[in-house]
Amino acid sequence: MTYAEYGDPSTLELTDAPTPKVSPGAVLIRVERASVNPVDWKVMAGGLDGLIETVFPVIPGWDVAGVVEAVGPDTPEFTPGDRVASYGRTDVIHGGTYAEFVALPVTSVAAIPESVDVEAAAGLPLAGLTALRSLETLELTGDDTLLIHAASGGVGHLAAQLARETGARVIGTASTGNHSALQAIGVTPVSYGDGLVERVREIAPDGVTAVADFVGGVREDTLALLARGGRHVSIADPSVEEAGGRWVWVRPDGPRLRTLLEKVAVGSLQVEIDRSFALADAAEALEVSKAGKANGKLLVDATR
Repeated sequence: MTYAEYGDPSTLELTDAPTPKVSPGAVLIRVERASVNPVDWKVMAGGLDGLIETVFPVIPGWDVAGVVEAVGPDTPEFTPGDRVASYGRTDVIHGGTYAEFVALPVTSVAAIPESVDVEAAAGLPLAGLTALRSLETLELTGDDTLLIHAASGGVGHLAAQLARETGARVIGTASTGNHSALQAIGVTPVSYGDGLVERVREIAPDGVTAVADFVGGVREDTLALLARGGRHVSIADPSVEEAGGRWVWVRPDGPRLRTLLEKVAVGSLQVEIDRSFALADAAEALEVSKAGKANGKLLVDATR
């Protein structure tokens, strides 16, 4: 799937493209699943034009799970036939994962454990690495009370599980329909929207020591709830840096992705999947993502 200029998902077209070349230290992956992330349609609309070079036509997508088709020179880490996953952002927006093949540097690629299915592996990379980097930035410990904005979202539900592993108390905002799912993973749910500060104060009268914002537009609520000396991060609002927080960007990282995949393998981390779309229907998948109508990760199935 490609688009030749910035626009909405309707600009996507199913086209033929040459198989990517495989440079030294890279692998060619036969794509089985790509996952849909909000950044995909934001990039398509030109949202990162000021940050990352774009070369048209563009194949969208940064998450992938599949099988190694070929390896470049001096790439002993993998062999053809290996099952792998990756958060495959590169320095240029051009050759993404909504395709039959993608070539990626081996440093961003991780082996998929035998017990992990391809859909969970595809849904994990960007969201899981974002969650992990956010919590590492917060330096979360068992003494913390963490507030997660959008705790039932693609990044939030993974961050909530990882945060609980540290022993921290976790409070998460979500719509009422998602409260039971949060309770099942040990999170205290609260409804977002007007009155959020008061609702959280009922649970944590002294405020919270850490906040992870995965939705944006909540900086004032964060500051109203943060205890003295508390830490906060956001993946959606760079203005938090003006208030002592950190604006977090996920980085491709094969070893850390492998760590997350191993957690999935032993059952300590679960990736919620909503549904899969055929490659030719990728534009529909992006529209569902834009509308916020998914309960879990949306996937693109490149095998159909």
